[in-house]
Amino acid sequence: MPLSCPNAARWLVVVALASSVGSGCGAQYEPGPSDPSWTRGTLPALALADELEGLIAEGRATEADRRSAHEAASKLEVKSAEDALGQAMLAGRLAQVEGLAAPGLVRQVERYARRSAQLDPTLRFGAAWRILGTLYVMAPSALVEHGDSEAGLELLERVTQKWPNHPENHLRLAEAYLALGDSDPAPPHLCFCYANRAKLRKDDRRLLDELMKEAAVAQCP
Repeated sequence: MPLSCPNAARWLVVVALASSVGSGCGAQYEPGPSDPSWTRGTLPALALADELEGLIAEGRATEADRRSAHEAASKLEVKSAEDALGQAMLAGRLAQVEGLAAPGLVRQVERYARRSAQLDPTLRFGAAWRILGTLYVMAPSALVEHGDSEAGLELLERVTQKWPNHPENHLRLAEAYLALGDSDPAPPHLCFCYANRAKLRKDDRRLLDELMKEAAVAQCP
């Protein structure tokens, strides 16, 4: 798939959104403090990623925030599934603004997400698998090493089947169907998300609205 493929721009948004995962205990993201933790270097990678996600969900994250958080995390040792997931999330968010000019960041997302999934495939309702599935569906194949759109879709379907009550899994799966031009399977997943709209963060709610328009879902049962 050439770098100019139709999904190339779209995946930059979606892979980062796939990284915006809530914790297993259902914690909600809150905006970070005026002095972000990455300026102090006191938190592990996943906590840094969560703090950045809070700013992004509120529309307050700057490009400098993304770079600084990623730089701070790059100095940390990766020992656990949580560490690897945080690194994948931060690389995805920086790739979102640097675009296809930064293929190394895309490979970081893949490498760390795979490591997190290997260490703990259940972390945050399959967050690492969700990132990988979205990445393989959306990213140009030249930028990834271990998957393609078919493998990505299978991962997202598997995650949704394993954690059927987690609305973000349904949201990513519906997005993947639409990105691949197969809108027929998407509406049930979108309607599940709509019924659980309150559980989604603000930016995911906006994405849901866009996807429902794209799939021509005017009303859910």
